[in-house]
Amino acid sequence: MKRWRLDPSETQLEDMQIFQEICNALRDGKLVAIPTETVYGLAANATSGTACASIYEAKGRPSFNPLISHVDCLEAAQIHALFDDRALKLANAFWPGPLTLVLPKRVTSPVSDLATAGLESIALRVPRSQVMQALCRATGLPLAAPSANLSGRISGTTADDVINDLKVHLSYIIDSGATPVGVESTIISLLGERPTLLRPGGLSREAIEAVLGEPLARAGTDDSAPPAPGMLTSHYAPNSHIRLNAQSVDAGESLITFGSTLPEGSDQASRLVHLSESGDLTEAAARLFTALREADLGVDGKIAVMPIPFHGLGEAINDRLERAAAPRG
Repeated sequence: MKRWRLDPSETQLEDMQIFQEICNALRDGKLVAIPTETVYGLAANATSGTACASIYEAKGRPSFNPLISHVDCLEAAQIHALFDDRALKLANAFWPGPLTLVLPKRVTSPVSDLATAGLESIALRVPRSQVMQALCRATGLPLAAPSANLSGRISGTTADDVINDLKVHLSYIIDSGATPVGVESTIISLLGERPTLLRPGGLSREAIEAVLGEPLARAGTDDSAPPAPGMLTSHYAPNSHIRLNAQSVDAGESLITFGSTLPEGSDQASRLVHLSESGDLTEAAARLFTALREADLGVDGKIAVMPIPFHGLGEAINDRLERAAAPRG
């Protein structure tokens, strides 16, 4: 594995030899860890069934769980999916950015059926990450890129997180520091008459509803054939048992805090990990997966999490915490 430490301000990516090496690796079906604005992605050629199979193998991911395909612009996305007026409104408002759209897949799209889990739909995103956009553009490929972590475990927001989980599977990792948003993209399905929130994420429900001019339906959990990533009941899970909405702390528990007022018994916690001492949901979202990893280092194998508001990015934070706390099969 080769690590490329990329200055986020760098703009002449295509002129760099290592960038061309990474393009060739992706064309050859290799796996590359790439930072986006949300989390690090485990990227491969979405048109190659073999490359997509390598993603599933590396993550230990169920093959019925579809992958998001990343492209560099709306025009590229329209090669792969049918866009109605709602889809165009959302794409024009929020791309590039932390929004994934699930749309009818064009029969002419070269994206592998393995990437779409055999569904007649496709999940597409135009990320804000310049390096991901540049790689899509330079290779001419859509890049399948789920979060770069072992399936069901905590998503990686730094290069070291990714290396700890997936080093042996990577040909390259692009290290541009910590990702700014810190939770995965929001996923919206536009397959039916009513737009449906499949996964809360880095773009709030309120912002999406304001553009659409109608409320979003909310999909339930689907453990048999989820239409989008991140919908399994147990997901983003640390090794420790998680207790949510904690009003007190038991001796030996790690405590994940939100806000400046700590619950009763916090002095007994084995570790104190702060999401945001000022109660800022944007900061909390960016810190979430790092905080879960830090709290998982506690001695007692138990994590207590203080209540998090449900508005704005709080919906995505609570979604991830509920899945992390869910019983595991």
